[in-house]
Amino acid sequence: MRASQIVTLATVIAALSLSSGCTRLKSHQGYIGDQVLLSSVQPGVDNKESVQASLGRPTFVGQFDQNDWYYYSRDAKQLAFSQPAAENQYVLKVRFDQAGNVASVSQTGKELISKISPEGDKTPTLGRDTSFFEEIFGNIGAVGAGGGQGATPNSPN
Repeated sequence: MRASQIVTLATVIAALSLSSGCTRLKSHQGYIGDQVLLSSVQPGVDNKESVQASLGRPTFVGQFDQNDWYYYSRDAKQLAFSQPAAENQYVLKVRFDQAGNVASVSQTGKELISKISPEGDKTPTLGRDTSFFEEIFGNIGAVGAGGGQGATPNSPN
């Protein structure tokens, strides 16, 4: 083989190995359901038994009210080491009354996803701002300043 063919072959192999490491990853979380079944739940017609028979067990039940059932589904994509980004999201909330009948049904999608952006590497706190040297030398002289072992000011020993 000639040198130009070896360089070309090495370049192709390197490109294939790099592109395989940067493939798009697709993931699915939550409920896999049929859209026709999800839209068939109706208030005043269905109850807990009929909803569970047609949709199965909920993804999760409300923490504060056991009469709220949630069916959650999310498709996401991710490139290499980046954060996953939601392509599709579907949340079906079924609320039951005390008798176990469907009181309301609501559906939401990606519009309720919020992006949280932390503020750098520091958490803002209330109180005084101290410098580097105050942090290091600020406690000098404070150890044992209470007037004895375990004693607090204004308390009899």
